[in-house]
Amino acid sequence: MKIPLSYSFRNLWTRRLTTALTVGGVALVVFVFAAVLMLANGLRETLVSTGSDDNVIVIRKGASAEMMSAVGRESASILESQPEIAIGPDSKPVTSNELVVIINMKKLGSGDMGNVTVRGVTPKGQDLRTNVKIVEGRMFTFGSSEVVVGNAVHERFEGASIGSQIKFAGSMWTIVGVFDGGKTGFASEVWGDTEQLMGAFNRPVYSSMLVRLKSAADFEALKTRMEADPRLRQLEAKNEKRYYEEQSEMMATFIRILGLVITVIFSFGAMIGAMITMYAAVANRTTEIGTLRALGFQRRSVMAAFLIESLLLGGVGGCVGIGLASLLQVITISTTNFGTFSEIAFGFVLSPPIVAQTLVFALVMGFVGGFLPSFRAARLNIINALRAS
Repeated sequence: MKIPLSYSFRNLWTRRLTTALTVGGVALVVFVFAAVLMLANGLRETLVSTGSDDNVIVIRKGASAEMMSAVGRESASILESQPEIAIGPDSKPVTSNELVVIINMKKLGSGDMGNVTVRGVTPKGQDLRTNVKIVEGRMFTFGSSEVVVGNAVHERFEGASIGSQIKFAGSMWTIVGVFDGGKTGFASEVWGDTEQLMGAFNRPVYSSMLVRLKSAADFEALKTRMEADPRLRQLEAKNEKRYYEEQSEMMATFIRILGLVITVIFSFGAMIGAMITMYAAVANRTTEIGTLRALGFQRRSVMAAFLIESLLLGGVGGCVGIGLASLLQVITISTTNFGTFSEIAFGFVLSPPIVAQTLVFALVMGFVGGFLPSFRAARLNIINALRAS
C-alpha cells in the first residue's frame, strides 16, 4: 500500500516551527545560488545586447579587445570599398572608424576612481547602434571638443552632467548630451569625435572599425575576402554580437565559479538542517512508523513518505529563494570588466533556465538531506517501534 500524499503535508504543518526554520535555511542558500546565476546572466546579456547581427567589428588579429587593437587608415579605406558593406542613403558606406581609450573619473558618493571607456565615433557611429538614443541635451558637434555620456556614467560619476567639463588627454571636453544605452555596455561609455580624440591622445591609427553588412549572410564572404587580401591579413572580422559575448565570458565565468563555491559551502549547512529536521521527525514518530508498518505499509512506502516531506521542504525553500532573488532585478551594479579593464554597469537578470536550475538545486538539497533519515525510518523494526510508546 502507498501512504497518501496528504500524510506528508499534514506532518510538515504539525511541525510548523522546524519546517519554517528548515525552509528558511534552504531559501537562503537558493537565494545566493540564484543571485550568482542572475548576476552572470545579467553581465552576459548586457554585453551581448550591445552587438547587432548585421554589424561586424574589425580589429587586429590576436587582439582580445578594441583597446589593444590597431587599424590603420589605409586598411580602413580598403575595407570601406568591400562589396559586402552596406551603402547608406548618402551613397556612402555605413562604417565607423573608432578609437577606444580608458580614462579615470571619480565615482559619486565614494569619490573612488573608476575606469571609463571613451569611444571616438564618426557620424555613422550612432546610426550603426540603433539601441543608443540621446535623452538629454544633444549629440556632440563633430570637429569640436564636445562629448556625450552614457546614462550609467551620468548616474555614477562626478562631473558627468550636461554643461560640465571633464579633463583628459591634456584637454577640456564639454558634455553636451546624455544618451540612453539601454541594457548595453554603451551606457557605460563617453563618446566623442574620433579625429578630435586621436589628435588629443596622439594616436595615428584607429582602434577598430565597425561596419554594417548588406546582409548578415555576407559575413563569411567578407571574412574570406579579407583573408585573401595581403593588405588586410593582419586584421580580423568578428560578428559584433559574438565579439561582445566573448568579452563577457571571462568575467561571467569568474562570477559563477566564485558564487558556486560559496553556495556549495552554504548548501552543506542547509542539507544538515534538513537532515536534523527529518531525523527529529523520525524520532518523534517512531510509534507512528511502527503502526504504519503493522497496518501493512511496506518499507519503501514509509521511505517514500519521508523523502517526499524532505523534497517538499526543498521545493518550498527553493520557491521562496527564487522569489526573493527576483527582487534583485531592480538593482544595477557596476564593476570592472576583466576583458577591457573599464567600468561597466549591469543588473541581475532572471531567466527560465535559471529558475529551473535553482529549483533542481533546491530539490537535490532536500533529497540529500532527507535520504538517510528516510532510510532509517524504513528500517525501523516493527515490534521495537511499537514498544517505544
